[in-house]
Amino acid sequence: MKKLPPSEWNLSRRAFLGGTAAATALAALDASASPDATKSLPAPFELEEATVADLQAGMREGKYTAHGLTERYLSRIAALDRSGPLPLSSVIEVNPDALAIAQALDEERKSKGARGPLHGIPVLLKDNIATTDRMQTTAGSLSLVGAVPSREAFLVAKLRAAGAVILGKTNLSEWANFRSTRSASGWSGRGGQCRNPYALDRTPSGSSSGSGAATSANFCAVSVGTETDGSIVSPSSACSLVGLKPTVGLVSRAGIIPISQSQDTAGPMTRTVADAAVLLTVLAGIDPADAATAHSEGHTGLDYTKFLDADGLKGARIGVPREHYYGYHAATDALAEQALEVMRSKGAIIIDPAPIPNVAKLQEHEFEVMLYEFKAGTEAWLASLGDKTKLRTLADLIRYNEEHSDRELPYFGQELFRQAQARGPLTDAKYRKALAACRKLSREQGLDAVMRKHRLDALVAPTEAPPSLIDLVNGDHWLGSSSTPAAVSGYATLTVPAGYVRGLPVGLSFIGQAWSEPTLLKLAYAYEQATRHRRPPGFLPTAELRLLAGR
Repeated sequence: MKKLPPSEWNLSRRAFLGGTAAATALAALDASASPDATKSLPAPFELEEATVADLQAGMREGKYTAHGLTERYLSRIAALDRSGPLPLSSVIEVNPDALAIAQALDEERKSKGARGPLHGIPVLLKDNIATTDRMQTTAGSLSLVGAVPSREAFLVAKLRAAGAVILGKTNLSEWANFRSTRSASGWSGRGGQCRNPYALDRTPSGSSSGSGAATSANFCAVSVGTETDGSIVSPSSACSLVGLKPTVGLVSRAGIIPISQSQDTAGPMTRTVADAAVLLTVLAGIDPADAATAHSEGHTGLDYTKFLDADGLKGARIGVPREHYYGYHAATDALAEQALEVMRSKGAIIIDPAPIPNVAKLQEHEFEVMLYEFKAGTEAWLASLGDKTKLRTLADLIRYNEEHSDRELPYFGQELFRQAQARGPLTDAKYRKALAACRKLSREQGLDAVMRKHRLDALVAPTEAPPSLIDLVNGDHWLGSSSTPAAVSGYATLTVPAGYVRGLPVGLSFIGQAWSEPTLLKLAYAYEQATRHRRPPGFLPTAELRLLAGR
């Protein structure tokens, strides 16, 4: 990606948002490129690409049980995520109670029937989403091991009430990738380096990297990620998934380790648009512990599957924001052009170009807001843990990392921690000015302006370029992405598979206004049904360079 202009922030947007990898595993990246490496490809998996509807039908018919599904997914995780010369490292821990929970749900199904579409469905959660079971909630940091929160996240309670089986926690970019200016996405001190299941030497991207890699690898039915700027849509694009970043306030953030109170949200990461709609239906809800959810009144309690329409592109007005969001990678642009042709063929009206005003002005203001909100949010989280941790401030975390530098700082530092530590409280005039600028430029003078001018249903742009190589020496290398307008405004965006470049996934983002989830799901579902781009990953050692040589 383009680097931001402020000299103190030598960091790509995706890099900050989105157990240590062994040296032998890193060295194996080159050695594994031989043709013989393909002999270790995973065996066929009975549940590969199974949707929530498939699994529910199987349980109704007696073909599956929740216990059996959980057992199969746990076995696959054990076989592919934690063993071999290059383990995927997408699951940071499994739930020791998952099988017992599944068994109880099977008995309940027999006696009372299913609670709904997620009854007995195994779900993975990002390791910044609080649970009060026997699992940890650490944001990937060793500093929070043992500091179990006193309350579960509101969305976890909703999942449990819906009958979901919490299968485990996923690895992530430590502290949701807001620690270093040279981080490698998918690395955490606790979980090591997560890899991309399409090419094991490639980044899984974003900070919800484990949720993306695990869901794509069929380690669960669906997963939940979190996003501040790109951390759902980026790994979803890199792992050929559907990723939905909801409007801020549609899904409660209570019980989620924060970065930014103005931009954070949780959302679905799934293999199909239909599964994203099922999961969003459960996740959405008003929570008194998160004031932002009060604004979602009228948008919760919906069955989002009702908006799925294979003819949903007919008559839709789609804008193309070429400035800033196209032109950074020719092969990615080519896939986007093919997508636009598909939409035209399905009756969409394409407005091209439809530039988003003021996007170039967002970055510096957004970063300033992040620094202030991260410090305030992190210290509030530490305070909520009470006597379960001795850490109380961001300065304490910085000191912890220095004292455990062999495990926490072996590849990159904590420059963002230090920059945030230098900021004051949220009453500072500098923060308030930056926040006001973000809201004005991204909303009424940004997305709202272009949508109103052209009477658009959505904007469409490549989510990002194909995933780059993992680089623990220099950090992430990004060419471009389209997540920022929806992130800064707090509006909705949804990415869906758009194809592959040398076997590496590329996603297409549908970007809307506040509370536009029904429209985005309709449009994305119609595009998905017309293209069917997603194919399961092959766990190849590297990209398909030889297969496409000379093309």
